[in-house]
Amino acid sequence: MKPSRILVVDDEPGMLRAIERVLGGKHHVIGSASSREAASIAVDFRPELAILDIRMPELDGFELMARLKTLHPDLDVILMTGSLEDQDEKLVRAIKGRAFYFIQKPFDREVLKTLVDRCLDLRWHRAENRRHVQRLEAELADARAFQQGLLPSPEALVNGLEIHCRYTPCSELGGDLYDYAQAPDGRTALLIADVVGHGTSAAMLTGIVKSAFRASHTDGYEPLAVVDRVWNGLSVFGPERFVTLVAALVAPQEGRLTFVNAGHPAGLIWKNGNGLERLASSGPMLSSIFRSPRWNEIVVPIATGQNILLYTDGVSEAFLIENGEERIKAAIERHADGGAPLLDAIVADVDRHRGHHPYRDDVTLVTAKIIST
Repeated sequence: MKPSRILVVDDEPGMLRAIERVLGGKHHVIGSASSREAASIAVDFRPELAILDIRMPELDGFELMARLKTLHPDLDVILMTGSLEDQDEKLVRAIKGRAFYFIQKPFDREVLKTLVDRCLDLRWHRAENRRHVQRLEAELADARAFQQGLLPSPEALVNGLEIHCRYTPCSELGGDLYDYAQAPDGRTALLIADVVGHGTSAAMLTGIVKSAFRASHTDGYEPLAVVDRVWNGLSVFGPERFVTLVAALVAPQEGRLTFVNAGHPAGLIWKNGNGLERLASSGPMLSSIFRSPRWNEIVVPIATGQNILLYTDGVSEAFLIENGEERIKAAIERHADGGAPLLDAIVADVDRHRGHHPYRDDVTLVTAKIIST
């Protein structure tokens, strides 16, 4: 244990000398017979531990402890008294003042040394824990910045497609991901994915999904190619790591939308609030548990003015026992033109429903409107 700075305050010179002899060989000890003087000394000395007599002229030990803790909030204090009066009351005040210990004089030197060693040892461990937490917080901030960097702008106009996105993680590191990209021949690729869990492992998996999606540019972002790349990326993980997603390719000039829904909540497509069509599941979730999975590409016709909505289960499940999809359809009826007003209305509905409770899951939505062909 490294030497520590200890302030001892007692108006009995003999007690000051005794404590300085016991602790001075190992620690840097400053003694004072005046509580007011001790308060001044503490400003520059910055003690790590203060040993204070309760019965003092000027300021008693409790008042001095309060002043010292105002100067140095992390200061540890051992209170000592030679009086047998009001022991319980003094003990209660010591506990309320957050003193480390309350000791009766006279005391054995080994008791004092052991008590001081224990106090300083715990102090060292607290400091180590704080440093560890600070390191974790810094690493978490880096991971959060990395994950946020995976997401493109929440507003974009790509190949005649007006895209709006919303993303709210339920924890520091979420498991949802959205993305979009220009594809050949005036097409636009859309992706929404939900990785199991939250935290660092989920953030790592979202990175794998993002990489697989972007690598699919060599395949023209064909939905089946996107899904195959993601599944291959997950093959090295156990079955407890899985992903659901919708990979879509919007081709306004060809008047068609091609998609694969791998175990994900059904997306919706409509025009002017009419003719709602579900983009239902077309294959299982992505997991190494499936040795030779099969997904089907589905093609639906599209035209100028149509809207596409994709979302994760954090949206639909936010309404608990209520039918989440029906709540979403009701929002579409109120905001038939889609876009940012629709997404904001759905998020606001989720917030109203959860009240003061935290998000149970990540909430992610993507909407795209075909404004030209």
